[in-house]
Amino acid sequence: MISTALQEARDTEEMREKSISEEQRPLFHLSPRVGWMNDPNGFSFYQGQYHLFYQYYPYNSYWGPMHWGHAVSPDFLRWTYLPAALAPDEKYDKAGVFSGSAVELPDGRQLLVYTGVAETYEEKGKKTVRQTQCLAVGDGLDYVKYEGNPVISSEMIPEGGSLEDFRDPKIRKIEDGTYRMLVANRPADGSGQLLLYRSNDAFHWEFHKVFAQNFNRFGKMWECPDFFELDGKSVLLVSPQDMLPEGFEYHNGNGTLCLIGDYDPCAETFTEETNQAVDYGIDFYAMQTILSPDGRRIMIGWMQNWDTIGVREPRDPWFGQMSLPRELRIIDGKLYQYPIRELEKYRRNKVEYSQALLKGNRALDTVFVKPETVTDGLALPGISGRCLDMEVVVSCPEGAKLFNKFTISLAADKEFHTKISYRPYESIVKIDRKFAGSRRAVIHQRRAQVQMQDGQIRFRIILDRYSMEVFINGGSKVMTATIGTELSSDGIFFACDRDAVISVTKYELVM
Repeated sequence: MISTALQEARDTEEMREKSISEEQRPLFHLSPRVGWMNDPNGFSFYQGQYHLFYQYYPYNSYWGPMHWGHAVSPDFLRWTYLPAALAPDEKYDKAGVFSGSAVELPDGRQLLVYTGVAETYEEKGKKTVRQTQCLAVGDGLDYVKYEGNPVISSEMIPEGGSLEDFRDPKIRKIEDGTYRMLVANRPADGSGQLLLYRSNDAFHWEFHKVFAQNFNRFGKMWECPDFFELDGKSVLLVSPQDMLPEGFEYHNGNGTLCLIGDYDPCAETFTEETNQAVDYGIDFYAMQTILSPDGRRIMIGWMQNWDTIGVREPRDPWFGQMSLPRELRIIDGKLYQYPIRELEKYRRNKVEYSQALLKGNRALDTVFVKPETVTDGLALPGISGRCLDMEVVVSCPEGAKLFNKFTISLAADKEFHTKISYRPYESIVKIDRKFAGSRRAVIHQRRAQVQMQDGQIRFRIILDRYSMEVFINGGSKVMTATIGTELSSDGIFFACDRDAVISVTKYELVM
């Protein structure tokens, strides 16, 4: 029996989606069916399809009481919307059905694990918030909330742990057939910690131990935990709130964190060895991974950021996108990310330039006029568009002095552009969208430290109408940003203050 709240959400999304044309959406990044989207939830492979649920408010393009939206895909790229899966319709989740995960049960049903949020108001208007962990079981289309909810209540939080900041359960089944669940929590020091719970049947849970602690090292509260084995190492992903910058590794505000180390399965103890950011750009948060049927570790994230949501225009029929799913590897103790390989089958109309000389241009920040020839060094015929997969390799001509600054301008015309720049003497890649058409004073620039390799720097740039994802030096670092520029701005310009050699391979992406 579908609740009134869930039926209203389904009726609303079915009605409102009719006013959104395909051209108003990204081509291959998942956006909400209608309204607002944030964290990915329940990323899973079930009944032959990839399922992705998401934090969702179908009634408007801003955050509201959270539901779970739902979409499926055969290949991570062509998404089909299904009806909303969950709505805030019970006493324990009336204020929101927050983030969570999914697993297939032995009987073939799909189990959704989520945070239920309840609010009560006491005398003088004081509000009390409680977050608990809840379950719903379904068939891939419809889900019924478990009658024993919440399965992890406030009484199951260790002493000193916040009853309000207790969320984002990530469930996994281990080799002996039992289950473990990581839940984010805020301890007494105001920092972040991850609590580990265990269950024999996925329905009855007990507190096991504190799995990881922040100790105020990386921001405050850790959100959206994920833990997995990869290439002989153990990997813990979290999204910290209230970060302070550390050089160019971590930035202010809401960030991403990857801890790589070793795991003792007998003691269920994780030992950190190294740490790094996951994404170095503007818009990436709340990542979640799955193991695909062919053994790849695939990650997706919310392609937005709580510090940049002010870029939204009130008239927008939808807000929020998911990132391109990325294949993960650990190489020499570092996290590497690659665009999902399924993207390659949608490549069309290859245009390639090999070892083209880009003449130095001292006015590289101000010239946006298309030249007639390649030798002018500003544009390459056939290299333009807003849905593309493009590789750019930049080096210095033999015997020439190394350039100070190289730039690629995307989604560009005489008025607007979004820019990628590289300063080799500082080893800094910067993305900058302040001239992309936004009228809001949100974050528009981010930097990452990147060394040249073998005398060159390599970019793989994925554009999809309203976003760019830049994979640098073979996926050693990634920088992500949304772009609000009108689609008519589709120019791509290259510039450098001294002569450089560039090789460019561009494919249109056609779904």
